[in-house]
Amino acid sequence: MDKFKEIRPIVLGMIKRDNKILVSKGYDNIKSEEFYRSIGGGIEFLENSKDALKREFKEELGIDINVGEFLGISENIFTYNGKNAHELILFYNVNIKESDYKETYHIIEDNCETDAMWIDIDKFKNKELKLYPEQVFEYL
Repeated sequence: MDKFKEIRPIVLGMIKRDNKILVSKGYDNIKSEEFYRSIGGGIEFLENSKDALKREFKEELGIDINVGEFLGISENIFTYNGKNAHELILFYNVNIKESDYKETYHIIEDNCETDAMWIDIDKFKNKELKLYPEQVFEYL
């Protein structure tokens, strides 16, 4: 699937701890914009969304998760690095074991390296930092 030519089903996990949320850092080179996004990714053909979320956390952070309550679904049409994209996003609450908790996690995905970290939700709500997709605010 070409994620820039088709509607892409994805799943994102919402992990909250105190007043912080676990997010990964991204960068759009065309917009010169740093942003953050919850952990997750594409749902493969014939893959259950909960299984996809577990797989993504294992691949990206190396941890096992417990998928909790289904929060909702939203549509996201956006431009990233100059390319149009269209996603249908399923949101779930997620829990991790205390032993898997780290302040930061290093992610290597699709030949890109970034970090996932816990950031205070208020920094996103007051627009100090950008959190995408914007529909995620309905579930914070």
